[in-house]
Amino acid sequence: MSSRCVVALDVGGTHIKACVMDEDGSLLHTERRDTGAGRGPDAVLETVLGYAADLAGRYEPSAVGIVVPGVIDEASGTVVLAANLGWRDVPIRQWLTDELDLPVAFGHDVRAGGMAEARLGAGRDSRSFLFVPVGTGIAAAVVLDGRVLLGGHGSAGELGHLVVRPGGDLCPCGNRGCLETIASASAIARRYRQATGDADATAEEVLRRSEAGDTTAVEVWRDAVDALADGLSTAVTLVDPGRIVIGGGLVRAGEPYLGPLRAALAERLTFQTAPAVVPAELGHQAGCLGAALLARDLCRSRSAQPGIGPRRARRWESV
Repeated sequence: MSSRCVVALDVGGTHIKACVMDEDGSLLHTERRDTGAGRGPDAVLETVLGYAADLAGRYEPSAVGIVVPGVIDEASGTVVLAANLGWRDVPIRQWLTDELDLPVAFGHDVRAGGMAEARLGAGRDSRSFLFVPVGTGIAAAVVLDGRVLLGGHGSAGELGHLVVRPGGDLCPCGNRGCLETIASASAIARRYRQATGDADATAEEVLRRSEAGDTTAVEVWRDAVDALADGLSTAVTLVDPGRIVIGGGLVRAGEPYLGPLRAALAERLTFQTAPAVVPAELGHQAGCLGAALLARDLCRSRSAQPGIGPRRARRWESV
């Protein structure tokens, strides 16, 4: 197998998605495995290291890319806190480098997804846009002039923790009334279950029942759309995106979700120019593709160093 390919991992709380990308950007392989987060943080770490080693052994890549959720320090390659993985202060880039003897690119899953949408997906022809995946949680990648914004402390884009309903439901972050507590898929399902006692309802089921006239579902769904519009209007005012790319599972509902969201956002804007609100194109692969792009970028930057090939990069780093 050509060593010009890269291996990429997107580590989530439920699944680890993987792909192998060739030099020309074509995908040679995709797969996913269960994260097994319930087994504890050490077991998850062993799964990630073993998975990466397995793929590296099969494909002999030039580099590996890995992206994770939560709070990360990209400069040091450390996962500061990934609650759904049970990781705190995990130097994942160094451990993967030691395990594989390969250069490793490391990043945040949502920012990597935003980069992938910028290069390969719904943001291809937009220099400045927001990538907003709405799933179990809500976050954003802020793409300005073609670059993904990191922020002063590496945590730009925590849209889900804008307080949109002061004094509202308690958020895992410790605040109350955060956008995630109302507009995420998990919040939609939770709020409907609490109101009806239906322990099995999902966000998708809430939408179906809303369209069928279920008054509780209508209220829960409307509250979610209104809250998301509140959060997006704040983001529009701050960064003036040319486009908002909505990702995550809820966007699969299509116009029944996006149409009311566009209308609610437009109602909240006065002097601001309303951006187009469009669905993401890369789906659940966005983060993994972003990890692959990070790895390809790393290979290219190291290859540009005189006399330094990708496979010699680790020794070069140490001198």
